[in-house]
Amino acid sequence: MNDEALIHQLGDELHQALQRRTPIEPLSQRYPQLSIADAYAIQQRMISHRLAAGERLVGKKIGVTSQAVMTMLGVSQPDFGHMLDGMAYGEGAVIEAASLLQPKAEGEIAFVLKHDLVGPGITAADVLRATEGVMPCFEIVDSRIRDWQIGIVDTVADNASCGAFVLGSRLVHPRDLDLITCGMVLEKNGAVVVTGAGAATMNSPVNAVAWLANTLGRLGIALRAGEVILSGALGAMVPVSLGDNLRVSIGGLGSCSVRFG
Repeated sequence: MNDEALIHQLGDELHQALQRRTPIEPLSQRYPQLSIADAYAIQQRMISHRLAAGERLVGKKIGVTSQAVMTMLGVSQPDFGHMLDGMAYGEGAVIEAASLLQPKAEGEIAFVLKHDLVGPGITAADVLRATEGVMPCFEIVDSRIRDWQIGIVDTVADNASCGAFVLGSRLVHPRDLDLITCGMVLEKNGAVVVTGAGAATMNSPVNAVAWLANTLGRLGIALRAGEVILSGALGAMVPVSLGDNLRVSIGGLGSCSVRFG
């Protein structure tokens, strides 16, 4: 399908849902003919409104990196979304819960690039050479689709269900730790609710970043020096609401915390 009017309509709907904090019905149920390519075009339309309002692109996020989620959504590869400066928070930040619709938190490893990565042909070694450092982070995923009733088309169109992200305060060189075996502990209000490890993300978060660079490269898009790349969840999503305090700790990287006020 290549119905530009419909793509614009749905991108506009998703942006309005974001602004109004009111979810919409699944796109995939209303328009089963939509392809993943259509969904990325809708994503671009949705993001264009925020760019026009003055927000800046600061990085990318990789989603659907675990086999369990791929199976659930019926796909064989991850997806990606765009991160804007209006989504960014620092260590210990307070996020206004009312600014989100249906938020869930994921513990992840963020990569900060010091060199461009231009695919295709990018290897894990290329990713390590291009990385200034890694840090623990939260991705606060959020869906503008009612009750998280998403298929792959829905989440891709909705900017890969990205709501916000919270970065830790310390960069560590990726060669100084094992990104495959590093363990993650995610605490909610003082209780451990999720554990995981780097291998949960495409067997290594480095593989996820290489996949992104190669996927974007085939579309004529480069990952640029200075961009932040969220490499994918190391464990399950955790629902969050007003008053919740979260901390994620990753072996060799330290911790990151956030509160919802």
